[in-house]
Amino acid sequence: MAAPKRGRSASAQSKPGRSLALILIAIVALTGGMFASGHTTPRLGIDLAGGTSITLQAKADQGSAINKANMKTAVDIMNNRVNGLGVSEAEVQTQGTSNIIVNIPKGANSEEARQQVGTTAKLYFRPVLASEASAGAASSASPSASSSGSSSASPSATPSSSASASQKATGSSSASPSSSATSQGRAVTDALKAGSTPSSSASPSASASPSAGSSASASASAAASKLEAEYTALDCNDKAQRATAGKSAKPTDATVACGKISGVWYKYVLGPARVDGTEVKKAQAVFDTQTAAGWQVQMTFTGTGAKKFADVTGELAKNSQPPQNEFGIVLDGEVVSSPTVAQSIVGGQAEISGSFTQTEAQSLANVLSYGALPLSFREQSVTTVTAALGGEQLHAGLIAGAIGLALVVIYLLVFYRGLSVVAIPSLLVSAVLTYVIMALLGPAIHFALNLPAVCGAIVAIGITADSFIVFFERIRDEIREGRTLRPAVERAWPRARRTILVSDFVSFLAAAVLFIVTVGKVQGFAFTLGLTTVLDVVVVFFFTKPLMTVLARRKFFANGHKWSGLDPKGLGAKPPLRRTRRPAGPVAGPVDPKEA
Repeated sequence: MAAPKRGRSASAQSKPGRSLALILIAIVALTGGMFASGHTTPRLGIDLAGGTSITLQAKADQGSAINKANMKTAVDIMNNRVNGLGVSEAEVQTQGTSNIIVNIPKGANSEEARQQVGTTAKLYFRPVLASEASAGAASSASPSASSSGSSSASPSATPSSSASASQKATGSSSASPSSSATSQGRAVTDALKAGSTPSSSASPSASASPSAGSSASASASAAASKLEAEYTALDCNDKAQRATAGKSAKPTDATVACGKISGVWYKYVLGPARVDGTEVKKAQAVFDTQTAAGWQVQMTFTGTGAKKFADVTGELAKNSQPPQNEFGIVLDGEVVSSPTVAQSIVGGQAEISGSFTQTEAQSLANVLSYGALPLSFREQSVTTVTAALGGEQLHAGLIAGAIGLALVVIYLLVFYRGLSVVAIPSLLVSAVLTYVIMALLGPAIHFALNLPAVCGAIVAIGITADSFIVFFERIRDEIREGRTLRPAVERAWPRARRTILVSDFVSFLAAAVLFIVTVGKVQGFAFTLGLTTVLDVVVVFFFTKPLMTVLARRKFFANGHKWSGLDPKGLGAKPPLRRTRRPAGPVAGPVDPKEA
């Protein structure tokens, strides 16, 4: 029985065109996909395209709450909020023990993202006890629930099972608060005495006389008087007063707050929180095309939240006059909406409608969906990276890459001569695949090319060239042993392939570990390094080796031309080994075994 042949595969030698055709088809398909997607250039990160970098610092008065777990939770929530706005290339990462860095690239709505990341988003639903348009500190102790001289009444929509609610109308710009309680309002003291569930009837008196023997009533009266004084003095047109209004109030306490409704600042007295924002399961901004109500925020409550919401809206619906039938949606101490209620809202769903723009509705839905931050932050610094500076860095990176590529090409031409016909096209194929894939990964997984990623691509030039050199040197070793080029290529490939795979595996493993254990821009370097390492394997297997097999059949290389890089004399090749036959008979004498 004939022994099986080793070493050479007939199909591998005779059909290298299949591999070349396959990689050509892949390049054409990827390039076509790139142009079809409309993204013909890689997306650039903040350091190359410009953008805004925001540094947030956790407020020091939170003590032991500033820990690794809460900081990580805050990063995740901020990242979700920013991505919810469509700022997909933004980076959110911790720095030290109390700082968070948010990088927002050029082209995104940096101002909106800036507001979102720093918003704590403590959300509560509180019944409205009193409200009026803020036109400076009022002289009355009994503010009205709506502005006097308003050109229109506050409209309300009847909530259905889908829970629609209407936002308050804008008061007249010349409106001034009434000096006495009206039928649409009541004194703050009486409102508080009525408890968290507002009553439709209340005394217009600005103060209530406590019962003679009740210390609890006296305490409640004192608290009500203090709150009324705060409300009377509050001017929501003053930014400093808005920043401090009700900020220290507990969820179980009544409080004052400010809110901007249709461009006018209102001030409110709010009862204790009845529903917590954590009980909102999901929120989304939608445009109401059926009733032309504009942009709305649809909310879905958890089971517990749905029951609480049904209870509080049922209590509020018993009152027919605003603001007793309103509840305030309070976000970080500011009333973002104060819809009226006409009936109990059941089913666990609600809609907040009003004069929202698309941006306002999406922002509110965003913070409702992703929840509150576990910590409060203050904006420590905001740095803007101009596009000009980013362009200079990109230009410098491209120059460095071009210099590195030129040095590799010169090295190949000097030391490998004709073999550079294989190496240089292989480098070009690798470069084309890298560029096209990076361009496609931008819209696909929001990959952004930053300066470290450019460095990773430059390093990859050396990795790819190293694979060619390993293969070429294995071929030369076989030629030095006295073999001709075609068998030398096939015998060199298995050993070179093993070395290339081991080398690329180590590079890919290093890139993977670096990507996992690092954050921010360093991940860009690791990702690019890993991507180009995988592409190196693809190019060597499907382009370099098949192309070398084809060229080995050409006389220029097969005959060992001195400029081919495979000249046997220049490589110090041994003469080919030949077997000799032993002469017949004893005359020939003994045969040296080395000649066999």
